[in-house]
Amino acid sequence: MRSVVRQLWLIRLAASIIALYLRITYLTLRWTHEGRERAEGVWALPGQGAMMCFWHARIPLSPTPWDKNAPQTLYALVSKSADGELITQIVARLGFPSIRGSRADEDSSGEKGGSGAFREMVRWIKAGNAMAITPDGPKGPAHIMGEGTPMLARVTGAKVLLIGMACKPCIRFKSWDKTVFPLPFGKAALVWDGPFTAGKYDDPVDLAKIWTEKLNAVTRRAEALVQ
Repeated sequence: MRSVVRQLWLIRLAASIIALYLRITYLTLRWTHEGRERAEGVWALPGQGAMMCFWHARIPLSPTPWDKNAPQTLYALVSKSADGELITQIVARLGFPSIRGSRADEDSSGEKGGSGAFREMVRWIKAGNAMAITPDGPKGPAHIMGEGTPMLARVTGAKVLLIGMACKPCIRFKSWDKTVFPLPFGKAALVWDGPFTAGKYDDPVDLAKIWTEKLNAVTRRAEALVQ
C-alpha cells in the first residue's frame, strides 16, 4: 500500500512539472495555423458532438488545437496503463479531464477497458460534447487508424476533426510512435481537416483507411510548415 501511494505521489509530481513546462513552452512557440476555420465551424454549433483526432506521437502538443471557449467540453481518451495515468494527470492540469480505457485495455468481460470506455464516450458525445482521440494508440501500429474511431463517429453522429501537429526543435523519443516533445522558442504548426461524418451505412474499415490518409496528410503538412 505504501509503495502504491509513493508511486501515485511521484506520478502527480512528475505530471505537475511536465504540465508547467508545457504550459510555458506553448506560450514561447511561434504558431502557424492552417484550416482553423474548419474547427470554428464545429465550435459554432452548440449541442453538436465532436471528435478531435491526432496521432499518438503528438500527445504533448494535443492541448493546443481545442478552443477552451468552445461550447463543447473536451475530454481525452487515455489508456488505463501506467503511462496513461501520467498522461491523465498532465492533461487534467492543462484543463482537460479524461475518460480512461481503450480497446487494448479490454478484459474478457469488456467492462474495464474498451467497451466501457466506448459506451461512456457515446454518452458524452451524444450530450453535445467532444472527445480527443489518438486512433493509433495506445500501442500502434503508428499512424494507422483502427476501425473504432469511425465506429464511434457512426454511432454518435459526431463531427470528426483530423489535426496535424508539429514543432521544431523538438525531442523525438525512442518509443514505438516516436513521440514528439516540444522545446521552447521554436516553431509550431496546427493543421485541421474536416469536419467529417460517418453515415449509417458507411464501412468503418473503409473510413479508417480514408481517414488514415487524411490524418497523415495534415501531419505531413504541419511538419512542412515548421521547416
